[in-house]
Amino acid sequence: MSPLAPTLQKFFSVRLITQRQVSPATVAAYRDTFRLLFGFIADTKKIAPSSLDLTDLDAPTIGAFLTYLEAERGNSVRSRNARLAAIHSLFKFAALEHPELADLISRVLAIPQKKFD
Repeated sequence: MSPLAPTLQKFFSVRLITQRQVSPATVAAYRDTFRLLFGFIADTKKIAPSSLDLTDLDAPTIGAFLTYLEAERGNSVRSRNARLAAIHSLFKFAALEHPELADLISRVLAIPQKKFD
């Protein structure tokens, strides 16, 4: 089994709900972000969500996903930044769980928020 599935489950159940005690709306927004991301990867890379590994979520893929959100889905910069915040939150958690992926994680965390008026 890839480290993504158990990491994602622990991120939602332990990190978001237990440790950070985020609202149900935040959990739903984060869930929707990962549904969109995994669907995007399934369409573009032909990798089923059940087969995804953390290494499939590299910086170029995340960057392409963010571009897709704005260009094809018509999301605003604020929506794009909210999706990126969810991804960053997962990767900050993953850094603690998977130090062997530090290089990949640091590259994703280096993706900046977009400025807006």
